Amino acid sequence: MNTRTPADVFDETNPQIERRYLELLARDYPNRYAAFTEIINLQAILNLPKGTEHFISDLHGEYEAFFHILNNCSGVIREKVDAIFKEMSESDKADLCTLIYYPHEKQELLKKEGRLSEEWYRKTLRELIELTKFLSSRYTRSKVRKAIPREFNYIIDELLHAQADEDNNRQRYHSRIYDSIIETGSAHHFVNSLAALIKRLAVDHLHIVGDIFDRGAHPDAIMDALMDYHSLDIEWGNHDMLWMGAAAGSILCIATLIRNNISYGNYELLENGYGISMRSLAMFAEKTYQKEEGISQFAKAIAVIVFKLQGAVIRRHDEFDMQDRLFLDKIDYEKGTVLYDGREYALKTCDFPTIDRLDPYRLSEEEEQICHELRQAFLGSKRLQKHIAFLFSHGSMYRVYNGNLLFHGCIPLNADGTFARVFCDGRFVQGKDYLDRADAIARRGFAERDEDALDYMWYFWCGKWSPLSGRVIKTFERALCQDHSIYEEPRDNYYTHYHKEEVCKMILKEFRLDPERGHIINGHTPIRVKEGESPIRGNGRLLVIDGGFCHAYHKTTGIAGYTLIFNSHELRLKAHRPFTGLENALKGNMDIRSDSYEVESFESRRMVADCDVGVEIRENIESLRKLLKAFREGKIPEKTRRV
Repeated sequence: MNTRTPADVFDETNPQIERRYLELLARDYPNRYAAFTEIINLQAILNLPKGTEHFISDLHGEYEAFFHILNNCSGVIREKVDAIFKEMSESDKADLCTLIYYPHEKQELLKKEGRLSEEWYRKTLRELIELTKFLSSRYTRSKVRKAIPREFNYIIDELLHAQADEDNNRQRYHSRIYDSIIETGSAHHFVNSLAALIKRLAVDHLHIVGDIFDRGAHPDAIMDALMDYHSLDIEWGNHDMLWMGAAAGSILCIATLIRNNISYGNYELLENGYGISMRSLAMFAEKTYQKEEGISQFAKAIAVIVFKLQGAVIRRHDEFDMQDRLFLDKIDYEKGTVLYDGREYALKTCDFPTIDRLDPYRLSEEEEQICHELRQAFLGSKRLQKHIAFLFSHGSMYRVYNGNLLFHGCIPLNADGTFARVFCDGRFVQGKDYLDRADAIARRGFAERDEDALDYMWYFWCGKWSPLSGRVIKTFERALCQDHSIYEEPRDNYYTHYHKEEVCKMILKEFRLDPERGHIINGHTPIRVKEGESPIRGNGRLLVIDGGFCHAYHKTTGIAGYTLIFNSHELRLKAHRPFTGLENALKGNMDIRSDSYEVESFESRRMVADCDVGVEIRENIESLRKLLKAFREGKIPEKTRRV
């Protein structure tokens, strides 16, 4: 009987295992020259400055604003332009930045205005090369080469590494390259490529801290942009989880998602973006429900389906502790009221023709057929399945990255600030264990279409102890009750205690992070700046960066939200004003106005050696040293170098 564990198999103290590992390593580094060359390269990389990390949260389908923040790297591009071109006028700087953000569109506009010329291209190309040189200094030449768009790889690499010589031969050579670019009509495309490279070098890694979906009209376009991005991770939000559950086949997630899109006025996204027809549901609603002011037939039809399906799931899972979310059996159909917390509240409508008063949570035959059709449509949408598969491959419930802890919602806490024990999928868990278990459940739901896991995916969207939500989402009250006083949604104790430094440090320790240096980076909750709220909590240990992209929040918050920049010098919050649109950006160079707040500056510059990748590099160096020793001792045969 084999009793060896995975740890035994990969234990490098075992000579046989270590030899096999070194033999495999020798396939990539077949001789001592290849090994020590790579050691030299890796040691050099350790001494480069860490790359800039860009944190964005709560995109909520607002593609234009998101794309602009992505393009201007939360103001990093403008800061670099200011640093390099100190003598340039403010208007010329704004022109150059807009060109970098939207190179094709800006050139087309300048062409219409008659402002493009050979001289403009020579001047602009030199400025873009100068900016690219500055940004590329933080990376190895090899990494920069890989980032250069393929069509101009050789030419851009040549221009980036121009050096002065005694007779100015190189300068004449590079000047001739600029002339040739213009003469061959390639300047427009060359500018596009340089702009893409500049944005690529300005940010080394992107973090999306949840909620790509819902509210705004184009989360699909955001997903397409993210799938093209060079390096990123995603921490799932509760709205993302709803779409993930829907794509996995949860009919409750599907119906809830459709109801949300109707509420936000953008259900066309489903038909135009993902090819999911609403025709059967719309026809059913029109023939079944009455026309009334204040609530559409469509909204009534999907709301009733949602609350029936929700009731079935809640009754299947006592551990959800959501029995107080069952309302259909508490409606007085004659009075038009619902019993809620011991009191009766008036409903917006009494038009419920499909509800069986003896069995209110049972779907009618026609509702069952519609649900079946919708489920097949969601499972069959290739674009949706592609997007959600990307969320799973690049996302997770939380992430530990370079000493910081990233998650969208909360870590459920008790009233006294200790970790809440939650009964989840068969056992009690808390803190990190709970988030790990929730992550595994979601992956099981998508991979296996497991019914219990799909129910949990809906729960993670709205449940009382959900780490993604952290509040009781009052779907029924907001959809059907007239009294706004019962709309307030109770929040987890986390949102009271995360102001305390000791609680933030407790959470960081739970995830094996240094409580004195690490930070918790949250999204999910808009910051009410006009009421004096700060995004910095727990004496700087926790940062809330709800991006505020959703227009509906701007009146509440007073700004368009926050993003975060973590570079080799500092950790810096950026507070943004609302984006005024692409047309204003192109014609008036209207960038998103941002205020910058230093959260923490570092006494010594953070290098690659100080990052997670530095740990990996040092481990690789150690392995290569062992391989080099094995070559020298003849334990591993070398292959000759190829000429």
